[in-house]
Formats: sequence, C-alpha cells, structure tokens
Amino acid sequence: MKIHLIVFAILIAGFISYNLFLQPEDNRINTIINILYASVLFGYISFMAFSLLKKLKK
Repeated sequence: MKIHLIVFAILIAGFISYNLFLQPEDNRINTIINILYASVLFGYISFMAFSLLKKLKK
C-alpha cells in the first residue's frame, strides 16, 4: 500500500506543478487537460480503495 501512496503523491505533485507552471494559453485546452488529469486521479483513488478492500477481504 505504501507504493500506491507514493505514486498518488507523485500524481498530485504533477497536477499541482502543471497548474502552476505549464498551463497553455487556450482556456479550453487547459480545462480539458485538468478534467482528464482529475479523472485519472479519481480513478487511481478508486483503484487504491478496491485493492485495500480486496486485502481486507482475505
């Protein structure tokens, strides 16, 4: 589980650094990228929860 948390922390750091430094000029593209990145983050949260529940079941 520790590896999952490290990967999640790296994803969060990437999201924050993108929003601070790497935003494109076009707001529509920026919004699309933010939505896709947030979807990946929420998907990874659900993967972590699923794997945790799977471990608790055993």
